[in-house]
Amino acid sequence: MKGLLNICLLLILVLSLPFCSCKKSNNGGGGGTPEEENLMVVTSPAADGHTEAPAPGPNFPLTVTITSKMPPQGVRIEVKAAAESNGTVFYSPTSVTTTNPNSNFTITNTPVNIPSVVTITVTSVSKPSNKFTGTYKYSRKS
Repeated sequence: MKGLLNICLLLILVLSLPFCSCKKSNNGGGGGTPEEENLMVVTSPAADGHTEAPAPGPNFPLTVTITSKMPPQGVRIEVKAAAESNGTVFYSPTSVTTTNPNSNFTITNTPVNIPSVVTITVTSVSKPSNKFTGTYKYSRKS
């Protein structure tokens, strides 16, 4: 009789398992915040290492667009332009922190007939290791 009772209890236990509420957390189980999406950035001109055709200038527009989900505390955008040959920086505004996905810059003070490199760095404020860096080359013709 004890064997039959044990079998019944085991059967009840096995049949009741599918009805247990065991929900898995979506945040990695640590109780923290969800993982931040990697930054995806599009620039115009494209910061993919290419060289723009020489242009008269004197000002050169640059648009930086965040296409990924914006980090909760926004991003810091740094734009620097320097002579390609010796790295002399001629355009370096202070970094801009924003939650706007679109940012416009105007590169000024470009020396004439000097190949130059623009470096764009976008960094998440809430997760500094989440970073985008891109470059392109251009020059101002006389």
